[in-house]
Parts: sequence; C-alpha cells; structure tokens
Amino acid sequence: MDRQLQPDDRAIAPTDNDRLGDRPLPNSASCLAHFWQLRTLAFLHIRTDLASMSANGEFGWVTAVLGPTNTGKTHLAMERMLGHASGMIGFPLRLLARENYDRIVRLKGRSAVALVTGEERIIPPHPNWFVCTVEAMPLDRTVDFLAVDEIQLAGDRERGHVFTERLLHARGRSETMFMGSDTIRPLLKKLVPEAEIIARPRFSTLTYTGPKKVTRLPARTAVVAFSIADVFELAELVRRQRGGTAVVMGALSPRARNAQVAMYQDGEVDYMVATDAIGMGLNMDLDHVAFARLAKFDGKAPRRLSAPEIAQIAGRAGRHMNDGSFGTTAEIGPLDPELVEAVEMHRFDPLTHLWWRNSALDFRAPMLLLKSLEQRPPLNILLRAGGGDDQQALETLARQPEITAIATNRNRVRLLWDVCQIPDFRKVMSEQHARLLSQIYRHLTGPGERLPSEWVSQQLGAIDRTDGDIDTLVQRIAYIRTWTYITHRPGWLSEAAHWQDRAIGIEDRLSDALHDRITQRFVDRRSASLVRHLATARDLTAAVAPDGDVTVEGHFVGAMNGFRFIPDRTDLESARTLLAAANRGLRGEVQRRAVALAADPDGAFTLEPVGDITWQGATVARVAPGDAALTPRIDVLAADFLDGELRERVKRRLDLFIRDRIAALLSPLMAGTAPELGPSARGLLFRLGETLGTIDADEAGLLTSGIGKDDKKRLTRIGVRFGTETVYVERLLKPAAIALRALLWSVFNAAPLPAPVPDPGRLSVASGRIGDVSYGFAIGYRLVGPLAIRVDRLERLASALRQAAASGNFALDLGLAHLIGAAEAEFPPVVSALGYRRREIDGTMLYSTRRRKRPVLTATRKPHRATGADHPFARLKDWEFAR
Repeated sequence: MDRQLQPDDRAIAPTDNDRLGDRPLPNSASCLAHFWQLRTLAFLHIRTDLASMSANGEFGWVTAVLGPTNTGKTHLAMERMLGHASGMIGFPLRLLARENYDRIVRLKGRSAVALVTGEERIIPPHPNWFVCTVEAMPLDRTVDFLAVDEIQLAGDRERGHVFTERLLHARGRSETMFMGSDTIRPLLKKLVPEAEIIARPRFSTLTYTGPKKVTRLPARTAVVAFSIADVFELAELVRRQRGGTAVVMGALSPRARNAQVAMYQDGEVDYMVATDAIGMGLNMDLDHVAFARLAKFDGKAPRRLSAPEIAQIAGRAGRHMNDGSFGTTAEIGPLDPELVEAVEMHRFDPLTHLWWRNSALDFRAPMLLLKSLEQRPPLNILLRAGGGDDQQALETLARQPEITAIATNRNRVRLLWDVCQIPDFRKVMSEQHARLLSQIYRHLTGPGERLPSEWVSQQLGAIDRTDGDIDTLVQRIAYIRTWTYITHRPGWLSEAAHWQDRAIGIEDRLSDALHDRITQRFVDRRSASLVRHLATARDLTAAVAPDGDVTVEGHFVGAMNGFRFIPDRTDLESARTLLAAANRGLRGEVQRRAVALAADPDGAFTLEPVGDITWQGATVARVAPGDAALTPRIDVLAADFLDGELRERVKRRLDLFIRDRIAALLSPLMAGTAPELGPSARGLLFRLGETLGTIDADEAGLLTSGIGKDDKKRLTRIGVRFGTETVYVERLLKPAAIALRALLWSVFNAAPLPAPVPDPGRLSVASGRIGDVSYGFAIGYRLVGPLAIRVDRLERLASALRQAAASGNFALDLGLAHLIGAAEAEFPPVVSALGYRRREIDGTMLYSTRRRKRPVLTATRKPHRATGADHPFARLKDWEFAR
C-alpha cells in the first residue's frame, strides 16, 4: 500500500532517524518538512489500520461498483443493504434519499427505517436501516452494511471533501460499497487498495442524434439549460409549440420537483425543461436529452461542461433496457465528434485529484479552528477544499468581537462551527446570511441556550405566505429549507417536533403553490393533450354543442361561428394548435351545416345593416357590389372545409335569398320588363331602378312625356307617383324598404356601412345626416336647404305653397312646417330653398312666386355612372317627342 500512496515533495518519506521526531531539526524549513512527514505517517498508519481491520474481519469487504448511469448500481446497493440486519446508505441529494426511504418503508415498514438529511430527521426508536444524505450520515452508529452513492463527487470542488472523507473513513462491519462513475477508479485504487472494483455496463445504448430545433424535438424529451432565465425562456417556447412542459431546477424543493416529474411521468406533458438537477437522482421515462446550453456558472465563473458532466445528464435518456439519445438544440450546433464518441462509449479521462478538508479540527478558539481548516492535505492526489460557505461564515463571525467574546471554550467553538454549517439555500449575500447565523449563535449561548419560540415564530410567520410569482416562491422555499435544517438540530429548540412540523408544513404549502404557478405558466394541458393526439394518424373525436361550443377529445377548443372555427385562445401558437385539432375533427360538421343552410327557408337568414348575412346567429356571407345596385353579389366567408361544390351550394342559396328579399321589398322596380308596358314606361321604371326609386321631376319630364294614359295608370297602380318636384315610388318609403335601399346604394358605391338612415316615420332630418344628394334620392329623401325631406311630404308642402302663392304675395304660414316634421325656425329657410322670394313690405315679411321651377339644392349631386352604347337610354337623344 505504501508504494501506491507516494507522498509529494511536501511529505518526504521518513527515515528511521526521522520517525517520531527523534532527530532535532535545525531550522523552520526543516520543522515544516518534519511536520508534513508526521502528517503523512499518521495518514498512512490510519489507512494501514483500516486495511488491516478489513483483512482481519473487523470490517467487512469493500466493494466499488463503477459504471455510467442506468447500470443498476443503486438498486444493487439497496438489495445488499436490505440483506443485512442493519445498514446505512448515503445519497448525494435529499430528493434521492427521500425517494429511496419511501421505497424501503413500503417494503419493511416505517418503524424499521430512518431518514436523516440536513432538513429532515425521521428516526423511529429502533431502526434497522438508515437512508441519508452523504453529509448527514450519522457515522457514530455502527452498521453491518454501509454504502455511498455517486462517490465520484469526491472530485467536486464544493462538496467533494465530504465524499472523500466517507471514502477514506466510513465503513460497515460486514460490507462497504461505493457506487459511482468509473472516472474515480485510479484514485480509489490508490486510496482504498483493499476495495474490490466491479464494473457494470449500461443496460441500454446512448446515441447522439445531432442538433434539432426546439420545436422539432421528439416527445419524451428533456431540454437542458443552466440558468433560471434560460429555463423559463425555453419552457415558454415549448408551451407555445407543444402545449406545455414540466420544469425541474435545483432551486425547487423536493416536493415541487416531484410534482413536476409526476406530471411528466403521468403523460400530462411530453417535455421537460431542466437544469443539470436531472443529472442525479431523477429516474424518468426520458427518450432524448437536448442540450440548449453547454456552459454553466460554477459559482466562480462560467465554464464549459466536461465530457463526464454531459454524459451524466445525457445518460438520463433511456431507462433500464430502453435505448436513449442525446443531442443539442439548433442554436448550439453539433457536438465535437470526439466528445460524442466519449459520451457514447462512456470513456472519460480519469479524475486526477479529489478534494479534501481536515476533519481533525481544533476547537480551542475560532482562529485556531480556522487555522485547522487551512491544513494542507497529506497526499498530492488530494486538494484542500477551502472557501466553502461554512468556512466563509466562520471567517465572518470570527471577526465580530461579540462572537469571539462568547466562543471562549471548546463547546462554544464547536457550537459556533455547527451554526456556521447551517446551509444558505437562498444563496443571498454573505452578510445577510451571516447576520442570521450571528443571531442564532447568540440565542444559543444566551441564558436559555435555546432559540426563543417567539423569535422563531416570527421568522417562520414571515415566510408562511403563498402569494407572489415563481421567483418569490422559490426564495421563500430556500429560506424555509434553511429553517427546516435549523429545527432539526438537536437541542436548539424547545418543542422541536412542533417547529419541525411547522417548517415542513410551510415548505409543503410553498411547494404546492410553486408547482401550481409553474404549471399555470408553462402548461396548457388542453394543448398538450391535443398535440399528442395530433401526432397520431387517427381521426379525432369532435363534438359541437347546440350553442356552437366545440370539444375535441373531450377538451373545449373554441366555438363554431357559422362555418368558421373560432379558437378559444388568442395566443397565436396556441390558436394554431387548437385550429389544427379542430380541423381534424370538424370536416363532417361543416358539411352538415352547409346542407342545412341550403335547405333552410328565407326566414332563417338575416341581412344586417352592415351588409352581413347571418345564419343561426353567425355571419356566413357579405353583400358585395354587382353590375347594378339592384343586383349585388354574394361573397361567402372563407372557412376550412367549405370549398368546391359545397361552397357553391351555399352561395346559390344566399343569392336566392338576396334576390327574394329585393323582390319582396322593392317589387315595383322589378316591373320594368313587364310586357304590357310601353317603351317609355319601361324606360322610366328602369331609370327608377338605377336610382333605387326616386328621380328629379325635371329629369323625369323627358321620360314621362312619352307615356300614354294606360301606362300611366298601370304605373300608378304599382305605386309610381308623378310629383312636381320628384317622381318616386310610394311603396318604397316604408322603413324596411328604405333600409334596404340604403344598404344597396352604399354597397354599390362602396360607401361606409351601416348607412345613415332616418328613424322610421321621420319626415325630415338635417341635411348633414344624408350628405350625398344621390344617396338621399336613393332612400327617398331630397335635400332642401337645411333639411332632407321625405319626397312624399315634400310634394304636399310644394302643393300647399303653390296654393298660397296663387293670389300673389303671401305671408308664410308656419303651421305648414308640420307637413315635413320640421320646427318653425327651420321652415323659412326650406321655403327659400324651394325658390320663393322673401321681402319685407310695410313691416310684414311676405313671400312671392318662385324664381325658378327647380329648388336650390344644398349639396352637389353625385353624377351617375356613364352609360354605354347599349344602355336603354343611350338612344333617347335621337328620338323626337310630340309636344
């Protein structure tokens, strides 16, 4: 063994004269060399004693089971431990310890198993087996079997010294087992030469598949990043693209992590976004691991992942006999071929050193304790672990005069060291954590030598809140974990069991709230379920309720509006998922609706003032400009699966509805082709059809002069009225007809909808409400001065004024204003606009005959469209009419 443990230049192998300091040393350098000689001798004697005790049967044999992930090492150790009357196993994570504790409890009962972690102690009166975290292993208890998992963590800068200590000194009476990576083999053989090393191959293969976009990753994938910001960004992307993801980070409590993993395992989501927290202790049905980052912050500076670290994380893909794969996201690009080969073949450079910290501490004074922590390791393959959180806390407290004034004996210094080992799960500024430690130490060294219940209650009460966002809850969980550790320290609190239960209860509530927040933010269970179903080739089961609500595979996804599907979510990516799911299940529903629409009567449709045609409360088409105002076109709204013959069938039915509606309300305008009418009468009706029912009397004069008495009677019977101001169709002045005329004119002239329409029965409105002269004619109103007057009432007013003017000058009867529904103040300007002259004679305002036959209009009339050579009125200019 001595040949394998070669001391470095600080610890030269001693000669016979050097042993035990028999020979005086002349100077300080020789003293230092002599000190390291003694240290090395002591270490070698200890290791020799352990090997001798193992050989003599005082300690059982030592086994090292080494291999990559998924080799069954932990399962083997658990079986071996339960085969002994007593045992203890140390795991690297509280999560792992709790998981395996629960497993043994199910097998052996709660009274037979103890759980010992920094934050949780469940110790029945006479336990047979102890399940622990490595740091919390109670090595003062002797057991038949002892095991330490992930022993290669002895090479970890932060925690390695604990694993090295267990490797060197922790033993079981009958059997000791270390489990871990093969990278520790050379150093383990040097430090524990008596160990039998057993190599275990991986049960399944691990294959590199190259880079892929996050949106194209296969189901049952874990995407790995190394900062909370990156994890949240990736989780949001996966939620939008795939409906949701579980989130696993080291900052989560074990309960919250278990809940997220359970959600993944139960198939509620097919993806996981995680930090390297999945690299140990989480057994999941992962098929693929994708690295979104290849660098991490190690507590001091960013650095690239080593090949063994990549393998440890990637090895979570595949379970037992199921093969797995690993790769990167497209942003990272491909991995180096040599790295890929190393991970696939599980061949890595061995560890060159392990971390070590002196365990023979000097508790006489705080500064002596610090000095003993600075002791250098006895061998060149061991590196001193300095600067840990507990050591930094000790350095901070040792500089405080009030602390050094208390820590004046071994017990007080040992207690100070125990306090400094309280973990800072929050990772806050050292001063804040040191302030808490200082308070705790002063309470524990005070008169009661306990933490005051009132103070502890205040501390826990400030944390016991479940409001806030994810980051807030993560911070509270970190703080309560620190207090959970404190409540489990023996002798620190009165009624310790009460405070332990309260701390664990708070952590459970915060963990449940955190799980809910993460799920609400990063999981859309409906979209996740639909994405899984969309990946299959089978048709989806869709149902449409009478109110239009659509469910696909039991999930509400939106509603049918006519033939269109309206997704429930406004988020673009979620809407695409819902639309894709609905489209897979709604083709038959769209066909059924189209058939039903084609068979429905006109009463099933509504023509809205904005030009929409609705059916069953939903817009299915719009009225569009046609060749003439009376012949609009129908545009059926675009909808998935409403195409080809099905779309034409809907269009034909709605075309018929519009023609029927126009024919019913504007039938006089359709009589222009009646064979019993003469050419002039038909021409007049055609012109009335173009203007939607109203023509200026002067314009109509050319047409009406050629109409015979019989035709004039026929026109009168269908409602045509020949006034002195306008020629109009009386039946078209009903509210429904006016509304339809307004819509048809606006559609044909591309005017804004809904068109301004006077209230039903209104005889006149302000001219500004109508605006366009041609639009006023289209709806049966004529602009006269400040008012737009309905043409039938304008004729009655014109007749009354003619009668008054027949005898010469006349005083205006303001009572005539009621004929047009105008106020008396509005009436004089209307009369003046009709062309009557106003002047004052002997102090009386009188009106005289009109200046001209036609009224003065207050708006420029919009010209009609130019007529082509084939227009019915194009040849009227060549006709000669009898006078």
